[in-house]
Amino acid sequence: MRMFKRLATVVGALSLVFVLGACGKSSSSSASKSYTPKKLTVQFVPSSNASTIEAKAKPLEGLLKKQLGIPVKVSVSTDYNTIVEAMGSKKVDVGFLPPDAYVLAHKQYNAKVLLKAQRYGYKEPNDQITNTLVNTYKAQILVRKGSGIKSIKDLKGKKIAVQDTTSSAGWIYPAVELYRHGININKDNIKTVQVKGHDQGVMAVYNGDADAAFVFQGARLLVEKDAKDVMKKVVPIYTTKGIPNDTITVRGDMSSKWDKKISKAFKAIAKTKKGHAIISSVYSHENYVTAKDSDYNAIRAYDKTAKKLNK
Repeated sequence: MRMFKRLATVVGALSLVFVLGACGKSSSSSASKSYTPKKLTVQFVPSSNASTIEAKAKPLEGLLKKQLGIPVKVSVSTDYNTIVEAMGSKKVDVGFLPPDAYVLAHKQYNAKVLLKAQRYGYKEPNDQITNTLVNTYKAQILVRKGSGIKSIKDLKGKKIAVQDTTSSAGWIYPAVELYRHGININKDNIKTVQVKGHDQGVMAVYNGDADAAFVFQGARLLVEKDAKDVMKKVVPIYTTKGIPNDTITVRGDMSSKWDKKISKAFKAIAKTKKGHAIISSVYSHENYVTAKDSDYNAIRAYDKTAKKLNK
C-alpha cells in the first residue's frame, strides 16, 4: 500500500513537471512569435513623385531613432501593391498605408493599424484649405474646363488617368461611383492609363493626355507651383463621400510593446515643430490619433462593390 502511494506520488509529480514544462514551451513559443525590431524599416507609398516624397520623409529617420532608440530606415515603395507585399514578407516593419492598402494588408497578412492621420479639410471649387481637422479625405474626378465633360455620364468612351487598383481615391471610390451611375469603367469603352502619383493624374488632364483623372481632393495644389493656371483649366465634376484617412500600420507579428512604442513615437513627433513640418509636407498629415480596424469598414464595403466591375 505504501509502495502504491509512493508510486502515485512520483507519477503525480512527474505529470506536474511535464504539464508545467509543456506550458513553459507554449509560452516561450508564443513569445518567440512576437517581433522585436533591432532596426525599424518604414515605408511610404508614392502618392506623388517618389523621389520628392523620399527626400521629404528622410528626416523622420533621425526623429524616430531618437524616440525609439534604434536605427530607422525610411524608403518609398514602387507602388501601392509592393508595400503590402513587403509587409507580408516582413521586409517592411511600418507602412504609411492608404486605407485600401491597409485593408488588403490586414486581410492577407494580419497587418495591424495603429494610427490614422488627421488632415485639414478642403472647400470647393478651388481646394481652399480650412482650419478644421478631419478624419477623412475625398476623391475627385477632374476634367479640363471646356472639354464638354460635365457629369459622370459624359465619361463613356473617354480616357481616364488612374492610380493602381488599391488606391482608394485614385481608383476604388471613383470607379464605384461610376458604377453606381450606370457606368462600368472596365466595360463601357473607357480607356484607363495608370500614372504614378496623383500629381501626374492632374498633369495628364492639364496637358491633354487624358480626358479625366481620379485623384484625391487637393491634388491640384501639388502642381500649382509649376502650372499656375491649373485651378482654372482643370476642374472637378464629381467629389466622393469621405474616405477614412491614411494609416500607420505595422506588420502582423510586431510585439504589443513595440506597437505602443511606435504609436507613442509618431504622436510625439507630430506635435514637434520639425516633425509636424515633415508629416505635413509628405502627405498633408497634421496629427495622428489612435485607430481601430473597424474604422475601415467603409473601405471594405466599397471593395465589395468594386469586385462587380469585373463580372
